Amino acid sequence: MGDQAEKLRAMAKDQQTQAVLRKRRLSRIIVIASGKGGVGKTNLVVNLAIALGQLGKKAIVLDTDLGMANADILMDLKPTYTLVDVIRGDKELEDIILKGPYNVDVIPGGSGLSDMISLDSQQREQLISRLSYLEEAGNVVLVDCPAGLTRDVLSFIAVADDLLLLTTPEPTAITDVYGMIKVVDSYQLHSSIKLAINMVRNQREGENVFRRINYVCQHFLTTEVDFLGSIEYDQNVRKAVLTCSPYVLQFPRSRATQGTQQIARRISQEDDLYRGDETGKGFLNRLLNFWS
Repeated sequence: MGDQAEKLRAMAKDQQTQAVLRKRRLSRIIVIASGKGGVGKTNLVVNLAIALGQLGKKAIVLDTDLGMANADILMDLKPTYTLVDVIRGDKELEDIILKGPYNVDVIPGGSGLSDMISLDSQQREQLISRLSYLEEAGNVVLVDCPAGLTRDVLSFIAVADDLLLLTTPEPTAITDVYGMIKVVDSYQLHSSIKLAINMVRNQREGENVFRRINYVCQHFLTTEVDFLGSIEYDQNVRKAVLTCSPYVLQFPRSRATQGTQQIARRISQEDDLYRGDETGKGFLNRLLNFWS
């Protein structure tokens, strides 16, 4: 664990340097994670990607949630192949990309990224070349991670440009998300974390949940927590899921849609700050270096 901790801290320092030195345009990588399942993470990823597309952004969804991977289902898309097939050399990336609404691309990853660890250096270089689309074709890549803090999730968090944590007002969800913030703070992976609150009764409840989490973080941690916004509990979300349709499209005036679009606008406003570093060392290179 000690070696991993040192590698995580070194990666965090590298991230801080890149934030200052970026010049060449690369996609902004946002890892979206949660402390526990059932908080609506994948639903947010899908609808947030479409909301960004409505703002004129090119959004790519990378679904790494093995076992619970269902970003494609929520958009009524049917994958034939996954990132595993690309890593094995059986398919090109364009063969597995699913085209969603508003120019959103979905890449079904499953266990694909984890399989990279077994590749030799030559295979990794070839794979990075084949996957360069991820970093160069879009404005924002949303990485949908499994719930909790597995080794893979920690790796994704360490090398991403941003970490967005999703929670709900439930006490267990709040406790779990604070536990994730503590780990990120302990390893100094990011100087700030973005937080969104799902399934709130109203916007005031979301603000109160954020204040509670932020109060504890300010007193015991050094990592800052930035509040992106809340999404109110909305029966229309369930209706949309049952019909495999994103709620931002099926119910464009719903409370859930309004909250999601507000989060998308805040992300979009920050997007001009994100540029490739001076060496062109993007997300995939950082991930593979971390795993090597």
